[in-house]
Amino acid sequence: MSLKGKTLFITGASRGIGLAIGLRAAKDGANVVIAAKTAEPHPKLPGTIYTAASEIEKAGGKALPLVVDVRDEDAVKGAIDKTVETFGGLDIVVNNASAISLTPTPQTDMKRFDLMHQINTRGTYMVSKYAIPHLEKAENPHILMLSPPLDMKEKWFAPHLAYSLAKYGMSLCVLGLAGELRGRGIAVNALWPRTTIATSAVKNLLGGDQIAQASRTPEILADAAHAIFEKPAESFTGNFLIDDTFLGGEGVTDFEKYRVDPSKPLMPDFFVPDDSRPPSRSS
Repeated sequence: MSLKGKTLFITGASRGIGLAIGLRAAKDGANVVIAAKTAEPHPKLPGTIYTAASEIEKAGGKALPLVVDVRDEDAVKGAIDKTVETFGGLDIVVNNASAISLTPTPQTDMKRFDLMHQINTRGTYMVSKYAIPHLEKAENPHILMLSPPLDMKEKWFAPHLAYSLAKYGMSLCVLGLAGELRGRGIAVNALWPRTTIATSAVKNLLGGDQIAQASRTPEILADAAHAIFEKPAESFTGNFLIDDTFLGGEGVTDFEKYRVDPSKPLMPDFFVPDDSRPPSRSS
């Protein structure tokens, strides 16, 4: 099954995981909407919606770069309307936009708390909400959140409560929307990496090149997302998937290709349940 001619609306797609998912779809000939804030180059983060659009086109897809702050209701509604107007419909929504601050409660100012909740939880809810009427008309509609399994353990919340609340809020949207939309044939799933992923955010916020070298590339999530979108929406919904375990179940055996530096041991990501086991050849 191919994504040729399908239309994807991806938040935070100017770089990193969102862009990788868009590029994988573009190889099939998909239409990719890059819904992100970065219209001008950022001093620390590479890529804008326009450079991303150029990459999508070179990969074989059609691109629509839109300046979208997922906190802005009018901007979200307008972007989804523009998507449908441009491509004639909407098939897949990827809620990837996310803000992070790994601070303990006394050191978390309320502006940062609000930012994370407005982008992560509220943004995911709002983009999904306005996409639903269009997804209902699609042949095999999917909503995908880049959010963790609902593993309610103290250790995931205690070190950075504000971020964890906002990130798990995205996963609660999966739980609720999967049930709400099951009868309408719209799949809603979550995808999360077992290891850290080598993105500019990881390099800038979580430990620089050392962490990046011990990470996998965004392509593992792009391949996993592509496989999810190929699943029948009516039956494959409400899943909280870890990238390598899911891909292993789909027949993938070579995980070395996703490693930034095979000589470095992989760095585990947050929020991966203790009972989640990687496929036997996932090193």
